[in-house]
Amino acid sequence: MAEDQTEERAWRSSFTEGGKTYAASLFWQPLLNEDNPIPEVKEAAENILEGADLYVARKGKSPQFGLAASSQGFARGMPSAAISLVTALGNVNSFVGVFKVDNGWWYICFRNDVILSDGDTLFVNEKDAKDQLISMLSVPDWDAVYAPAEWNIEDTKSDSLDGLIQNGLQVKLDKISANNDAVMLAVVIIGFAIIIWFAYSSLKSMFFSAPEAPVIAPVDQVEAPVELPPEPKPWEEINNPVDVMQQCYLAVQKVVQIVTPGWKIEGITCTPDAGVVTSWRRQIGRLAWMEQALDVSGVEFSSRVIAPDGNTFMVTVPIGEISTLNSPPEYNEKDMTDLMNDLVQNLNIQLHFNHKTWVSPRGISYRILEYNITSKNDPLNWIELLMKFSGLTVKTVTYDINNATWTYKGEIYEL
Repeated sequence: MAEDQTEERAWRSSFTEGGKTYAASLFWQPLLNEDNPIPEVKEAAENILEGADLYVARKGKSPQFGLAASSQGFARGMPSAAISLVTALGNVNSFVGVFKVDNGWWYICFRNDVILSDGDTLFVNEKDAKDQLISMLSVPDWDAVYAPAEWNIEDTKSDSLDGLIQNGLQVKLDKISANNDAVMLAVVIIGFAIIIWFAYSSLKSMFFSAPEAPVIAPVDQVEAPVELPPEPKPWEEINNPVDVMQQCYLAVQKVVQIVTPGWKIEGITCTPDAGVVTSWRRQIGRLAWMEQALDVSGVEFSSRVIAPDGNTFMVTVPIGEISTLNSPPEYNEKDMTDLMNDLVQNLNIQLHFNHKTWVSPRGISYRILEYNITSKNDPLNWIELLMKFSGLTVKTVTYDINNATWTYKGEIYEL
């Protein structure tokens, strides 16, 4: 993938560790037939990830394959970073982490022997990676959690990625090949074409040779410098916060209505990219009860994962379409500080915020206010207030069912 990425695509396709370039940000899917993966891979490439022409297969208790597109910077022969780390950690069934690499922050999420479909992302922005990791920490029972030491997150490891990944399997990306009959047909056609071309060239040189053209010395061409288009502003196409709040609220409402005797629902987290992630923990009863409750709920799940001990059931629920909008900032840092303090005094809520600077790939600095709000009010009650802040994004919506509280995290661009 090109290094001059825009805000609309804040991830990269590879990083270099220990002198070796690894492929990251693959799209992972379950694999039913690990002995003949091509039919499943081709179907997914045609129906799920358009343009995918590369894949890699992971064998094990839960076989999977990862899809990638060479048009996005992936290349045949690149080893999969996710497979290398998963195999290096051996019998660790569930881990999540972020590793600082040479060109970004690599987020990896491996839950119950499965690489989540969005659990292999090389983020360009540190904040995006950190938010993604923190959102997954609400899910219990991780065997290991990795994070950069400077983040100061409790109970996390800051092991060197190079020291871990080099001990894993080096499974490389390969082309999604056609079936053998098609390949043989192509070989035959190409062979006949070569024979015909060779015969034609020979006859032409024998009977129809034209006099040699005079040699003309090449003239050096001076290329004009390429003028880059103006860099898009980060707020010119952001997720509509109203859509995010509405869709997250609807998806959370669906999962909280799934009640099973003996099973307790745990933290619920919603993000615009991943949807709703939650899990149930068994206290008494049987796994079959939980499976039946999910089957008859009428809820569409993008993933359902059972812990090896059968005591935790984790699901991901997709959310509806999120539109985008152009929402330029209206307030400077001082005005935003006054507005946030007034908000706390007026509504009596828990609000934490801080100002930061983000530098774009072309070196342009932007001022941003990060906010973290905890409230008893659900997302629908916050929509009217949110629309007063131009340049606002909602990154994460979390619901604590035990305390009936909602936590909203996001950013507001400043002048």
